[in-house]
Amino acid sequence: MRKLFQYMGMYRKTVFLVFLILIVQAYCDLSLPAYTSDIVNVGIQQGGISESVPKAVSREGMERILTFLPDPKDRETVMDAYEEDASVYGKEAYILKDGILEEAKEEGSAYDRLSEVMSLPMMLIQGFSSGNDVTEQIQQQITAGIPAEMLPEGADIFDILGMIPQEQVTRMLEEIEGQITEMPDTIREQAAISYVKTAYEDLGMDLDGMQLGYLVETGARMVGLAFLGMLASVLAGLLASRAGAASGRDLRGKVFRRVVGFSSNEFDQFSTASLITRSTNDIQQIQMLIVMLLRMVLYAPILAAGGIYQVFRTNVSMSWIIGLAVLLIGLVILLLFTVAMPKFKIMQKLVDRLNLVTREILTGLSVIRAFSTEKHEEKRFDAANQDLTRTNLFVNRAMTFMMPMMMLIMNGVSVLIIWTGAHGIGDGQMQVGDMMAFIQYTMQIIMSFLMLCMISIMLPRAAVAAERVDEILTSETLIHDPEEPKQLPKHTEGVLRFDHVSFRYPGADEDVLHDITFTARPGETTAIIGSTGSGKSTLVNLIPRFYDVTEGSITLDGLDIREIRQLDLRERLGYVPQKGVLFSGTIGSNILFGNPDGSDKEMREAAEIAQAAAFIEEKPNGYESPISQGGANVSGGQKQRLSIARAVAKHPDVFIFDDSFSALDYKTDVTLRKALREKTEHSTVLIVAQRISTILHADQILVLDDGEAAGIGTHEELLKTCGVYRQIAESQLSEQELRQTGIYSGKEEKDHE
Repeated sequence: MRKLFQYMGMYRKTVFLVFLILIVQAYCDLSLPAYTSDIVNVGIQQGGISESVPKAVSREGMERILTFLPDPKDRETVMDAYEEDASVYGKEAYILKDGILEEAKEEGSAYDRLSEVMSLPMMLIQGFSSGNDVTEQIQQQITAGIPAEMLPEGADIFDILGMIPQEQVTRMLEEIEGQITEMPDTIREQAAISYVKTAYEDLGMDLDGMQLGYLVETGARMVGLAFLGMLASVLAGLLASRAGAASGRDLRGKVFRRVVGFSSNEFDQFSTASLITRSTNDIQQIQMLIVMLLRMVLYAPILAAGGIYQVFRTNVSMSWIIGLAVLLIGLVILLLFTVAMPKFKIMQKLVDRLNLVTREILTGLSVIRAFSTEKHEEKRFDAANQDLTRTNLFVNRAMTFMMPMMMLIMNGVSVLIIWTGAHGIGDGQMQVGDMMAFIQYTMQIIMSFLMLCMISIMLPRAAVAAERVDEILTSETLIHDPEEPKQLPKHTEGVLRFDHVSFRYPGADEDVLHDITFTARPGETTAIIGSTGSGKSTLVNLIPRFYDVTEGSITLDGLDIREIRQLDLRERLGYVPQKGVLFSGTIGSNILFGNPDGSDKEMREAAEIAQAAAFIEEKPNGYESPISQGGANVSGGQKQRLSIARAVAKHPDVFIFDDSFSALDYKTDVTLRKALREKTEHSTVLIVAQRISTILHADQILVLDDGEAAGIGTHEELLKTCGVYRQIAESQLSEQELRQTGIYSGKEEKDHE
């Protein structure tokens, strides 16, 4: 997991910018439910009137309010907030002074004080005007204490209140206020709004226009926020995608550069199929997850935190529902991680296995057909495929369990909110719009956790992929350049010396090569021969530092090759591997692979020396003829000759031919070696060979037997002094060829006869 965030940390600026954009998007998303609540509560239920204190009230309305304000200080507070004006509404009215309404949202403002003072009078006025049960009872209690003959005909409650002593009104109001304080704030607010609406209607205001204006204004704000949220979402997605693509590009580049610098030991540790999977599938998993991390995981906590804040602002009494939902979701996620995480690790290994089997079958298809083992390979592929399928099905089934559980939790929470909210609305503790907003905020919070759950499907697999990629990036390469490399002279002689060289493969128990000492000089050909598995290829692989010697040293012109940079060393070498390797391109590009700045003359000369010019010129496009991947469109002998031409075109100081003439016929072999001898007369040549005919005229021949030097000398010398070489010669050369070397004479010849 840490590696994923480490890779994402390479793009801190982009992450920070995406974070800021997501805050904007979250603000837009979290604001919309509040506006929805306002439309329902204010726009529909309250007719577009949001203020709990009237902006204007008629003279008669003001007198009624003052009737229910026996305290002189309260009367003064109200009168100071209004100013009398008869020109605005065509009748005498009191208009709220400028600035007081703007302070409505400030805590402890004059508007709050005014709302507190006027709430009871407005509620009582509205109640007496509407004639509800409570006010009817109060009216009956007041009129019961007044003789009927004293009541004017058609007198209302407000006329009656003016007839009784002020002290009695004050006591009555104190009793009523004691009863009203037990009422929910919502009922008192709705009563105040209802009075404001009546006051506006009394002044002849256009209530329908006010409602329509409020709905249009609020709706326009919602549209604007939705559009801004859309832009933020698109921009965040764009930046997240760019960061993900850049991370994939950079990781593939790092992995490629690391793999190119691997020694043969690292290639032994990581199979080719595994390296391909890690460079493609694993990095793709990381790339996709980085996009999701930036787009969803980073957004989820912002949305959840904002949603929880808004929930507590909307209704604290139902906040326990959020805690219950989060707890249930957390349990589901924990269960899925516990079950699925180990399987994701197994699945990546099974992908490697399937790629390995597929690659082996496709590359060895001709051999499989030749030996009629198609059925066996089909079973092997099917077994690898079935293992991966079973693991994949288990993981997917576990993850498909998540969505129904999440939907069950979401729907259950919605029902629970509606059930609890309905009781709250019935008790006057909340409004319909508040319940709608609460549901939306709750869904946003749950959706945040749902986004995290969706990421949890990808997270384990991507975490495993990140560890696998990190294994490559942090792997220790056994072959290192020295901290202070020595420089080879510009014109080297090419004297190559093995001084008591021993070598064993990493992790092996015994040496593959033991105490090898010889010197290869320029202008001379040094041949290496021995039975299969005697260490011939291993020995020449030590020269380019594919491996480093275990004991002893290899020097080039007196400098230990471990003290030279690998690039400087390999620039002086022309290496032809045992198995010819060509790259997709043209014949010309393959010949000049080691000398890209070489001329056409050099290319043609190299092809002629390698005896490749004849078959190249027969092709319609000559040196521009295409070479398919791996050189599949040329024969083994042609591939070998092009590999030799590639080494010749480089003009190296040291030629290394690792059994590079095995696919050539005898005539071509002789002609090629003759032309090569003229080209390499000033170079050091090492030839690994199986056929003695290839090395008969070598200046010195090193005979290897089970990793040790069994003899060294010319062909004639070794026939006389080295039993191992003599056995090889007798198995390959005719009696006439052996007699020409003088091996059979005297008694030996008679015994032979």
